Amino acid sequence: MRPSPLRDLVVGLFVLVGLGAIAYLSIHVGGLGYRGPGGLVLYADFDQIGGLKSRAPVMIAGVKVGQVGGITLDESMRAHVKLEIDRKLKLPTDTSAAIQTAGLLGDQFIALEPGADEKFLDSGATIAFTTNALSIESLISKFVASSDSGDGEKKKK
Repeated sequence: MRPSPLRDLVVGLFVLVGLGAIAYLSIHVGGLGYRGPGGLVLYADFDQIGGLKSRAPVMIAGVKVGQVGGITLDESMRAHVKLEIDRKLKLPTDTSAAIQTAGLLGDQFIALEPGADEKFLDSGATIAFTTNALSIESLISKFVASSDSGDGEKKKK
């Protein structure tokens, strides 16, 4: 087989395009990317965040408007959640945040419910109204505890 510079060039370009496509898909699926200059950064404090993780979506009416930027523990031992929101969004000061689950056992996300106040949250503000994550384990233990107390009364009769 004779050496062919044209064939080598075509194979090399094909390999480069393939590697570029793999890199693009890896970044896109991983949720990384450039979002332009800073957006609206808000904070919310929760007693229980369940399985909420960094980069979890932040949604309004089912539409993704941002993501969780980070989760830390504050001085009062509550979860301090950083929310990175689209900079074009104007949220009233009485907006509420709730941790919800997608489906029965799906991933958790933060649902924002805008209020009706005429003043808007500035970057760095803390959302005052929050609802903690619903823990399936605590619900099951409450159900088991309540069913045990009912069985005990039936056995006594």
